[in-house]
Amino acid sequence: MHIWRRISAHAKTPIALTIGNFDGVHVGHQAMLARLKDAAHQLGLHACVMTFEPHPREFFTPHQAPVRLTGLREKMNGLIRTGIDCIAICRFNSDFARLSPERFITHILNQKLHVRWLLIGDDFRFGACRAGDSAMLQARSAENGFTVEVMPSVLVDNQRVSSSAIRQALATGNLDKAGKLLGRPYNISGRVIDGDKLGRQIGFPTANIQLRHNPPLRGIFVVSVYGANPSSPEIPLPGVASLGVRPTIHANGKPVLEVHLFDFNNEIYGQRLQVDFLHKLRNEEKYADISTLVRQIEKDVAQAKEFFMTAPTHFNRLCGVF
Repeated sequence: MHIWRRISAHAKTPIALTIGNFDGVHVGHQAMLARLKDAAHQLGLHACVMTFEPHPREFFTPHQAPVRLTGLREKMNGLIRTGIDCIAICRFNSDFARLSPERFITHILNQKLHVRWLLIGDDFRFGACRAGDSAMLQARSAENGFTVEVMPSVLVDNQRVSSSAIRQALATGNLDKAGKLLGRPYNISGRVIDGDKLGRQIGFPTANIQLRHNPPLRGIFVVSVYGANPSSPEIPLPGVASLGVRPTIHANGKPVLEVHLFDFNNEIYGQRLQVDFLHKLRNEEKYADISTLVRQIEKDVAQAKEFFMTAPTHFNRLCGVF
């Protein structure tokens, strides 16, 4: 696996390429990457992905950009797991934003990356003002030494799979739908950092997970956590999580992800955990006092434990719970 963090570190051999933001690396992305690998194998090329950092909409309209499903690290890990050969991380800045479609084709695709086969989605646009499209790529492909394939949208339950559809499902608490579109439970990864220790004081110690981006969902959830099991980090532990601003504790708090693992007392500060969101219990609420909050947490824990006891067998196998 090769990762190019600047396009100037160009490919030395011809490649098969696909381009996109790949936020979430959902089942539509997975289908595209599988097709890329098949074509690369048939043509004797390396299978490569070009993606962008930051997301173009974060560059143009930072206050209106959609929340990320995955940070850069999680996206890279998701792409690597698909078995591609290389990733080109394109720094999306003002110079790149001004690049004409023609210049993108000749300078980036042809001269820098030596693309010989290109796979794009049916809604792909590129270049300054999004002026380039699939028709332009196909018209210019022969003179620049590559062929173009356009992949149709992937459908799940008659709905087009997209990062936007997943964000909407998460925002409304529909984790089952989000999981279908992602091909796995939605998860957040991060290191355990110091918190205010309130959970330990009230009898429910929590791991405070560092958040790099504003999360696409809020509330109280049943979760499965990887990385905390001291003897087998790959085996998940069951728990309950709060993701929100903790209105009972802070008047104007920032989003915090706190996870309470059942019957767990190990010190895990500094460890990197992956929190899989399995089921939403309720929305975050503000309570009159800490005692009322504790009683609600007791109910949340009981409901979460019942969920793990009654979850369908195939679901348990998917999450590795039992």
